[in-house]
Amino acid sequence: MDLYTYLQSIAILLLLLYTFSRRAPKNSKKNCIPEPSGSLPLIGHLHLLGGKEPICKKLATIADKHGPLYSLKLGTHRLLVVSSWEIAKDCFKDNDRTLATRASIAAGRHMGYNNAIMALAPYGEYWRNIRKIATVELLSSHRLEKLKHIRFSEMDSFIKELYGLSRNGAKVTINEALERLTFNINLRLLVGKRFSGCDYEEVNSEPWRYEKAIKRALHLSGIFVLADAVPYLEWLDIQGHVRSMKRTAKELDSVLSVWLEEHLKKKKANQGTSENDFMDVMLNLLPEDTVISGHNRDTIVKATTLILSLTGGESTSVTITWVLSLLLNHPKILMAAQQELDHHVGKQRWVEESDIKNLKYLQAIVKETLRLYPPGPITGIREATEDCRIAGYDVSKGTRLIVNLWKLQRDPRVWENADEFRPERFMTTHVDFDVRGQHFEYMPFSSGRRSCPGITFGLQVVHLMVAKLIQGFDIKTAEGTAVDMEEGFGLALPKLNPIDVVLRPRLRTEFYECLEHMNKY
Repeated sequence: MDLYTYLQSIAILLLLLYTFSRRAPKNSKKNCIPEPSGSLPLIGHLHLLGGKEPICKKLATIADKHGPLYSLKLGTHRLLVVSSWEIAKDCFKDNDRTLATRASIAAGRHMGYNNAIMALAPYGEYWRNIRKIATVELLSSHRLEKLKHIRFSEMDSFIKELYGLSRNGAKVTINEALERLTFNINLRLLVGKRFSGCDYEEVNSEPWRYEKAIKRALHLSGIFVLADAVPYLEWLDIQGHVRSMKRTAKELDSVLSVWLEEHLKKKKANQGTSENDFMDVMLNLLPEDTVISGHNRDTIVKATTLILSLTGGESTSVTITWVLSLLLNHPKILMAAQQELDHHVGKQRWVEESDIKNLKYLQAIVKETLRLYPPGPITGIREATEDCRIAGYDVSKGTRLIVNLWKLQRDPRVWENADEFRPERFMTTHVDFDVRGQHFEYMPFSSGRRSCPGITFGLQVVHLMVAKLIQGFDIKTAEGTAVDMEEGFGLALPKLNPIDVVLRPRLRTEFYECLEHMNKY
């Protein structure tokens, strides 16, 4: 079949599907949620979401015209978009249970072990069980304290590497270096492996393959898939994304299966008493014959390891990258943060995790960064499990909903000069705001039942790594120009362009040379 015939066949198929598909009922005038004009047959408003601009900005532009709650028709689905804290409170407090389930999307089906990964699992017995394991057994303060030597040794190794580069005057692409750091921390916590990202002999090793597949999975999870809007077109896979997801899933599973087998052999040899990483913990918690909602033990362990890999490393490195970008563009704030470190910690020792509670300005810098560049700029898609009311409107069962946190956290009614980087606001007017979703005007990790369970761990790494970087080095852009702040595509709103910096040590040589060597696994 030639290209013209193929495209003609698709056009005819789309026309037939539109002709015979059931139209969604119109809202009554009394209960009409605002909706942009220009909805097209079959695809609805999908064409409004194309282009190169991040989706959170596109949705924000629509909100400027149609208000803080509006409706989009995306194929066969109706999607509500929320952009104000009052309506978000209505969703996450009054309707949290009704909106606690996730919509089934291609990424979850094809890359998430048929929605076994916690972030995309439907609300119910399975999600409650896995969420409890993650929050109590894997990401609790007790567990993170027990495994703190991993993040400490990786950070020390990272600082030593940067020191060596600074002595040679080398240019450092800092966002890529931070990606390697957080990937190594996560991989060691999860499965006891690491990948430096630079040794030739590591190419084609399991960590190397896994890191590449994780990047592909993150990309595929952050792009639009036509089948999510028009499910009966999935078999066509016009974009090719479903095929890419299946290939990526196969690669991820092949590596996870190897690591799972290694852990099972170790468990058998040690009579089940060894707990060096998260996979060990899960295997000790789940008997071999475990089956929850159709998912067996091995699937649960691999799916949980996968979602912690996907969400833990990238969001942390992206947040640190945004912090450094903002500080480089605001040298007076950077200098003030260094002065705070010099006052509370000094230059005779390295900053420690126990010091963070005294570094109020550093904490404010991180909070302000999370306000401007939340690690999840748009919440995961929720779906109403029953009819409900949101902001005075009747919402039908099956309606999908997202909250645009990027827009919500720039509300000029709440934040003076909302687009400006002003950490001082978290030491004055917004001093009581925390990051855990209790204040609906500020919830960078979402809120309610489906909020991020890894907040404690993420903040531990971000605070200490930023503190060590600005205590240990004076940092400038390689070209001496301002950092561009253009956002790229992805789940964690990454920077579009890399940041090349040059570093100059601030402490005496012996402080860098005495940093302990990384643990060998």
